[in-house]
Amino acid sequence: MQRAFKTKLKLNNRQKTLMAQHAGYSRWLWNWALNMWNESYKAGLKPSANKLKKFYANHVKPQYPWQDTLSYRVYQFVFMHLGEAFNRFFQGRAQHPKFKKKGRNDSFTIDNCGKVMEFSGTRLKLPFIGWVSTYEPLPGIQTKRVTISRVADYWYIYLAYELEPEPTVKCREYLGVDVGVKVLATCSDGTVFPNPRAYKQAQKKLARLQRELSRRTMGSANRNKTKLKLAKAHQRVANIRKDAIHKLTSWLCKNHAVIGLEDLNVSGLLKNHKLAGAIADSALYEIRRQVEYKSEWYGCSLVFVDRFYPSTKTCYSCGHVQEMPLKERVFDCEVCGEVKDRDYNASLNLERFAEGYSV
Repeated sequence: MQRAFKTKLKLNNRQKTLMAQHAGYSRWLWNWALNMWNESYKAGLKPSANKLKKFYANHVKPQYPWQDTLSYRVYQFVFMHLGEAFNRFFQGRAQHPKFKKKGRNDSFTIDNCGKVMEFSGTRLKLPFIGWVSTYEPLPGIQTKRVTISRVADYWYIYLAYELEPEPTVKCREYLGVDVGVKVLATCSDGTVFPNPRAYKQAQKKLARLQRELSRRTMGSANRNKTKLKLAKAHQRVANIRKDAIHKLTSWLCKNHAVIGLEDLNVSGLLKNHKLAGAIADSALYEIRRQVEYKSEWYGCSLVFVDRFYPSTKTCYSCGHVQEMPLKERVFDCEVCGEVKDRDYNASLNLERFAEGYSV
């Protein structure tokens, strides 16, 4: 099983410049290769990543001396990633590869020519770039290649490595989880994870920075400063959201043997324009994605309940089904008189559904 480790880099100005140059080289080469692929395809040829790489190395690279001042290992991975992108496109699993824009998802991949990279504590030796420091200790792993990316004005490093699953001791056998907008998750044991609503909390600041950016002169230093402030504000929103979801999904998978979750149609929910913003801010699909891979890490089972199962409309005590408009936050059974929070009642029904599956 593969696992990725991501951490923030602590760089000096020289290292930041080197990172930006390599990311720019990677972006330039991606755009050149994608354009050549498209033109070759229009001309009736059958382009491939290997053909383009050979043509570039023999005929194009010598025309640009500035590329010799950067690591040649970068371009190897650009062609490999482009070939993989077109494979996914032809298989119907992704859209057609797009051109890359400067300042948006800047990244590059580099390896150590098949050798294991040296690292010590919070320091890692990168080919051509040299020793770089991280803000947290690196895991005791052996890696031969890394990916480095820029988000706002910060640089991050990604290490992929093999990991054996480590099942944890569970404190509860079954758990039902109802995810939503008002609260991030309501569990059948009574635990409630609040929704940080990161975007909503930052909406005024983001709007102010966006107005400020629109008033700046195109290409000016002040516009670049405001653009960076806006990018950092968006990154803070994303970090708050990710932190809340990681805490939720780790707690679920580490402590419970069988988890019952509703198989929500997130793309369908987003078509509701009144709730689309709140649903996007909750990142409901990201919760499912993380639970799926963390369940393999920590040895728990997932039970996805059909999206048409009336978990919210069904009384947990007597099984009576009644209509529950979204504005009704309390489930008041018309038959047995049981009164429960609607989300808690739904989580109990999801737990009962999951109990039909053995650990």
